[in-house]
Amino acid sequence: MTSTHEKLEALADTLERHGEDPIRVEVVRRATRFKRSWVELAEALCGLRESRAFEAWGYGDLHEYCHKELAIKPSTADKLMMSFGTVQQHAPEVLERDGVAQQIPSPEAVDYFTRAMRDDDGGSAARRLDAPKDVIDQLRSAVFEEGSSVSELRQRFNPVLRPKPEGAEEKELLRKTRNAARKLSELVHQVGELSEARVARVDAVVEALLKDLERLLSEAGASTTAAGEPAPVAMKSDARTRRRPRRAPKTGTKAAQKAKKAATRKPAPKPVKKKSSGRKRVRTR
Repeated sequence: MTSTHEKLEALADTLERHGEDPIRVEVVRRATRFKRSWVELAEALCGLRESRAFEAWGYGDLHEYCHKELAIKPSTADKLMMSFGTVQQHAPEVLERDGVAQQIPSPEAVDYFTRAMRDDDGGSAARRLDAPKDVIDQLRSAVFEEGSSVSELRQRFNPVLRPKPEGAEEKELLRKTRNAARKLSELVHQVGELSEARVARVDAVVEALLKDLERLLSEAGASTTAAGEPAPVAMKSDARTRRRPRRAPKTGTKAAQKAKKAATRKPAPKPVKKKSSGRKRVRTR
C-alpha cells in the first residue's frame, strides 16, 4: 500500500511536469515535509487562506482543498493555522529556526499554549485556561525553549491551569467501577459454560454492587459534572434487564459433548397398550 508521503511526492512531481501553478506545487511539497516542519505547511496554508488561490484549482474552500489534495483533515488544518498565529505573536524567533540546530515545538504543544492564552470561553474544545502571568512565562519557556511534549506540559501545568475539583478523583473511581460492573454483568451471559445458577448469583451480586455505587455517587454530588453539564440519564441497576442470549458452548467442551449426545440420542419407544377383549375372566376354584 502506497503511503500518504509517497502519494504526495508523486502528486507534486505530476503537477510540476504539467506546468501547474508553482504555488500549488510548493504547498504539496511542504505537505510532504509536514512531519519535519509543520511551521512551513502552516505558513503556506495561512497564505492560501488569504489569497484563496485554491479556487483557481477547482476547490470551493480551504478545507476541501486540504482534505482532497493534501490528505489533511480540516480540524488539523485549523489547528496548524491557529498554532502558527500563536508562534507569530508570542515567539516569532521560532519561525527562523531550521528544526535541526534549534528544535521547533510540536503543533500539539503550541496548541496547549494557545488555549492557555485565550481570553474567551470557546467551549470544551478550546476552553480558556486561567493562568497567572508567571505561570504563562514558565509555560512559554517550556513550549518554545525547552521543547516539552504535550504530555509533559499536562503533567507539569494542568494542576495549576486546570485543577480538578475536590472529590473529582473519587467520583471518577466510582464511575469506572460502575462501568466495570455493568460490563461484567453483560459478559457473564455470553459464557456458555456457566450454569444458570452461577449467572443468577453473579447478577444478584452485581445488582447489589450497582445500587451501592449509585448511592455513593449520589452522596458525592455526582448529579452534575464538573463542567456544569447535565448529569447523564441513570441506567437501571438491575443486571437482569440487560441479559443477552447465551452463546452455544464451544466445540470440545463437556457441555458441547453432552448437547451433541442428547441431540443424536434416539427417543425410547412408547409402551404399547394391549387392547382388552371385553370378556370377563372366570376364576375357577
